[in-house]
Parts: sequence; structure tokens; C-alpha cells
Amino acid sequence: MRFSLPTIALLMLLTSVATADEKPEAKDKPKKETKVKTVKVEVKGGLVINVPETWKKEKPASTLRLAQFVIPQAEGDKEAGELALFNFGFGGGVKANIDRWIKQFHADDRKTKVTRGELKAGKYYFVELSGTFNKSIGPPIQRRTEPREGYRMLGVILGIEEKGVYFFKMTGPDKTVAKEGTTLRASFGADGEKEEDVELEELK
Repeated sequence: MRFSLPTIALLMLLTSVATADEKPEAKDKPKKETKVKTVKVEVKGGLVINVPETWKKEKPASTLRLAQFVIPQAEGDKEAGELALFNFGFGGGVKANIDRWIKQFHADDRKTKVTRGELKAGKYYFVELSGTFNKSIGPPIQRRTEPREGYRMLGVILGIEEKGVYFFKMTGPDKTVAKEGTTLRASFGADGEKEEDVELEELK
């Protein structure tokens, strides 16, 4: 059987396509995880946390703070974030302290999520808030605030046996703070995947 030149060209093309389809697809190479370099920081009272080198430790703005860090701003955000640590509440139990954090955000656009986790050393609560935040301006004693839209807060209430209760409060532009959730948890040994959701009504 004889084939015309156009027919032979078509057969060659189909053969090359079939051969290409039979080749195994190249597997994507697993991406190497970039490990965040951390440094140990001992907080007054005996708590030791591991924080990224990029979190700049600075002198606390008041004597009420055990430690204070500047959180590098995310691309697109106009300012950096801040993490402050305390070892006291303002009275009341877990719910009373979380309620105070919640009230620092405007009710009309506020979003709230509370989870609970447990470490060998004790239990903790992790609070996520976003919306318009009443940011403190000037000396704390003046109690002056300024509304900031598109803000986020990550708060932690951590009870450590024989050391007491510690409060972590990270605030700043939404993207800057949102990207630090896993890192903040890791700083005191927590894992967000092992936490359980909590309704505020359950708390005391």
C-alpha cells in the first residue's frame, strides 16, 4: 500500500504526539522549607520563649510590660506591628480579659475567634480579632486612642504552673499580624492544629 506525501507527514506527526504523551510527567520537586532562625528570650518571671531574629526586642514602653518586640511590616502595610508581654490581667477571669480585648475593636466590623490549647506546662487561650482597632496614642496614663481600620490582634492567655499567667498581645496592620500566627504559637510551644474552638459563653 502506498501513501501520499501528505499522508506520511500526518502519520509522523501523530506518532510524535503519541510518544510525547507516553512520557511520564515531571514531578514537581518538593520545596525546601525555610527555617526561621530564632533566639531564646527569658521573660521576667521565668518564662522562656523562642522568637524570630526578625522580631526586634526593644525597651518596654511602660513598667507594666515584661517585654516588647517590633514585628516587621508585611509588604503593602504602612507600619510595623508590636508584641507586648504582661504577667497580670486587669481583674476577672479569662472571659473578662478577653472581653477587654474585644472592646478595643469597633463592634460594626469586628471579627472574633477564640481557641484553646494545652501544653505540658499548662493551658492557654488564643484570641484572634480583626477590624477597626482603637490604638493607644501617647503615654498610657492619658488613655488616648485613635481608630485604625484594617487592624488585627493576636492575644494569648497562657497559664504556666508555678510561674503564673502570662498575656501576649500582638497588634498591627492586618497582613503584618496575620502572617505571625504560627510563629507566635511556636514561640511558647503551641500548635494551632491541636487547638479547639471556644464560644465566649463557655468561658468564666
